[in-house]
Amino acid sequence: MRTIIVGGVAGGMSAATRLRRLDEQRHIMVLERGSYVSFANCGLPYHVGGVIEDRSALLLQTPKSLAARFALDVRVRHEVIAIDPATQTVTIRDLDAGMEFEASYDTLVLAGGSSAGVGPTAGILPTHTLRSVDDVDRVLEILGSVDGPARVTVIGAGYIGLEAVENLLARGALVTLVQRGPQILSPLDPEMVTPVERVLRDHGVDLRLNTTVTGARPGIAVLSDGTEVPTDLVIEASGVHPESGLARGAGLTIGPTGGISVDARQRTSDASIYAVGDGVEKIDALDHTPALITMAGLANRHGRAAADAIAGVLDAEAASALGTGIVGVLGLTIATVGWSEKRLRAAGRERTVIHTHPSSHAGYYPGAKQMAVKLLVDPADDRILGAQIVGEDGVDKRIDVIATAMTGGITASGLSRLELAYAPQYGSAKDPINLAGYVADNVRAGTTRTTQWHKLRARQESGDTLIDVRSATEFASGAIPGAINIPLDELRARHAELPDGPLIVHCQVGQRGHTASRLLTQLGHDVTNLDGGYQTWKAGTTSTSPACLTKETR
Repeated sequence: MRTIIVGGVAGGMSAATRLRRLDEQRHIMVLERGSYVSFANCGLPYHVGGVIEDRSALLLQTPKSLAARFALDVRVRHEVIAIDPATQTVTIRDLDAGMEFEASYDTLVLAGGSSAGVGPTAGILPTHTLRSVDDVDRVLEILGSVDGPARVTVIGAGYIGLEAVENLLARGALVTLVQRGPQILSPLDPEMVTPVERVLRDHGVDLRLNTTVTGARPGIAVLSDGTEVPTDLVIEASGVHPESGLARGAGLTIGPTGGISVDARQRTSDASIYAVGDGVEKIDALDHTPALITMAGLANRHGRAAADAIAGVLDAEAASALGTGIVGVLGLTIATVGWSEKRLRAAGRERTVIHTHPSSHAGYYPGAKQMAVKLLVDPADDRILGAQIVGEDGVDKRIDVIATAMTGGITASGLSRLELAYAPQYGSAKDPINLAGYVADNVRAGTTRTTQWHKLRARQESGDTLIDVRSATEFASGAIPGAINIPLDELRARHAELPDGPLIVHCQVGQRGHTASRLLTQLGHDVTNLDGGYQTWKAGTTSTSPACLTKETR
């Protein structure tokens, strides 16, 4: 039996090595059109920045090492240019020899991944992506050839674009970051983006939002707003599209997202052809619709699933995808899982929104850093719909706990009952995950009512009174317009001063506001708490991306 795998790296190599472990007798051929079959593509930007100093550390396996350990027939610089499902053959072009030949298969795995174009600056300015070892080699060569600080324009402010920015700054480059939309990191909600945009600007990044690169001339990138940016190098990181050309040519079904359609075992519309990786549609875990989610972990998992199906020894179906992601930017860590509030709103889905601002570990232990946590919950069944966390420390383990809870069906309120590891240098007796669960439980049970930062102005205009329960010193350092300051510790004695009608209370991050809400409710007032407090309101109202909000939410 022969299995041919088209494409290496995460999905293809996971399929090849897993299949070998399950079937020692099978002939497994891996065809990779690039020069490297197994490399750490997620580490490429960090070699540009010098964090990963040794280039060879990125090269995980070679054709020789894969042949020795797994008896794989690996051929780099070999491109599959056509598939004939009727005869079960592929046409292969040897890029070095300049010749073509055919090879037959019993099963075929497509692991072509995704690709990115290089846009209007190509051929005029040095323009590269950061998707291959060759890309990085060329980028480093250009950076090294420039006298003085290199001037680099990065197109696209997603994960790869931000990693590129951080590492270019580490190389001493002057960076302009161009983003088509109204904010960086489009999966984030606007109030969560504010600290990330702030840290970019604080480090000297020239951030251009609602802007595209429309052209170039030598040494200059031309932007859609009519400005011109001096540029020695362009990094194209504006997005990718699935490599589905081979599948289309073979008559395989392409899904509504443009990715290759596969079943729960990674089988395409042809029973002998499987597909894995970034070029393949996944099933969204929340609404069970096709989605394009380009994550290395999913590619590895689905490569393994395809091998299991081909070997016929296991019958496990591939799990749906949550889209869990994380990126580090200039000391901040930004992580997401599931859907954003923007996406839920666009889909017309009801949601409960919870903001907290806990410390990464016990506040009395040195080095504690504050995080911003946003939890999105289905009010009908308490199911977790998504989460976003931004902070300096502790973000990674909290997003993983929430992703695990979502996979295991643990509700938002159920987060309060998780028994998590605690020592002062690692967490708190009430872990940030537990705290989010406590808030969710209070909202679900009706123990507290909350309002969101983007609805505050409308409520004030309709006559609600805003009460700031922070200290007088905090109030003096910055306050929401129209707020009346009555510190929490004075509230019980002074509540008779409050006007009739609905009240909204707030503190710095929401916790004292909850206490004030409970106190005033029991004293007969109609009270809601401003979710996330002054800090969330300030982040939202100072966001550079108000276009992310609909008229309703403003």
